[in-house]
Amino acid sequence: MAYDPNNIFARILRGEIPCKKVFESEHALAFHDINPQAPVHVLVIPKGAYVSMDDFSAKADPAEIVGFVRAVGDVARLIGVDANGYRILANHGSDAHQEVPHLHIHIFGGRHLGPMLAAH
Repeated sequence: MAYDPNNIFARILRGEIPCKKVFESEHALAFHDINPQAPVHVLVIPKGAYVSMDDFSAKADPAEIVGFVRAVGDVARLIGVDANGYRILANHGSDAHQEVPHLHIHIFGGRHLGPMLAAH
């Protein structure tokens, strides 16, 4: 999957599409998911143009990596899911059902989330 500079997250970063912002730093932006899958569902995205965690880990500079990883933890604490627990998820590619070609970490919380994957 190639990076598309007109993907929805790139457009949010440019201010072309509004979001319900939770957190912003030099390297990351976090906002509420428009189709929440849990009582708390926030997305954390890097400000750089990275398709996936694979792309990010290979190309981002150390400051971006540290800033983004810290942002995920900061956001979890900020939205109050750190006390009872939360799940983080990043999809990569078609088998994982990645829909937007911009790295994004989902933070889910606010209830018991059950098993990680449904048995098939």
